Amino acid sequence: MGARRACERLIEEGRVVVNGSRVRELPVFVGPEDQIEVDGRPIQSAERLIYVMLNKPTRTLTTRSDEPGADRRTVADLVDHPASSRLFPVGRLDYDTTGLVIMTNDGALAHRLTHPRYGVPKTYRAVVRGLLDDENVRELEQGIYLAERREGKTVGAKKTAQVEISVHRRDRDRTTIDITLREGRNRQVRRMLASVNCPVKKLERIAMGPVRLKGLARGEWRELERDEIRALRKAVAIDQKRSRGPRT
Repeated sequence: MGARRACERLIEEGRVVVNGSRVRELPVFVGPEDQIEVDGRPIQSAERLIYVMLNKPTRTLTTRSDEPGADRRTVADLVDHPASSRLFPVGRLDYDTTGLVIMTNDGALAHRLTHPRYGVPKTYRAVVRGLLDDENVRELEQGIYLAERREGKTVGAKKTAQVEISVHRRDRDRTTIDITLREGRNRQVRRMLASVNCPVKKLERIAMGPVRLKGLARGEWRELERDEIRALRKAVAIDQKRSRGPRT
């Protein structure tokens, strides 16, 4: 609400009331939940920006709530954060896809992480049925045409943007890869791999931009570390000052 010295002067002059009590001596410590008035006018504290990493299990919707009449588990059901009612998932994972979901109340960051303009990479680990050979890998990396649908109807096809694929293991009946995308079309990884006759058996998102899934069992969550938040905001060119919560 102002420079530190100006705020201190307001307190010393007895113009500040915290939770109904006038304060005159420094220092004064307040939190987001405290009610503050200056010259009889309430001051609205800034909402603390919160960033949560969830390791999503299968059979879980990446939404805040299910549609009316249904009762499927959602990511919001798994995050028992004190501010969980204000958090929303960044982008979506399919119902049976596992792995990294970021939840936040930072609308600006969420928008940029999911908007194609910013090209934030998302990396998935896929176990596919069959042998994905080098020719298949090159074909997928250079882009393939996938059908475009609107209102339940096919309206043509569009080529996928280039992807990056690294092969971890090849067996006769299955292949394990990491695939990195910079766009987010509906069920894109599954559709791309099915197009080369290697349907997905398991799919897990392991990274979004510079943030990697780590330290969490399925269904567990934690707040992002400060360095992770900074890295995300840097990746989408957001002023780092905006990530700071209110001082207490």
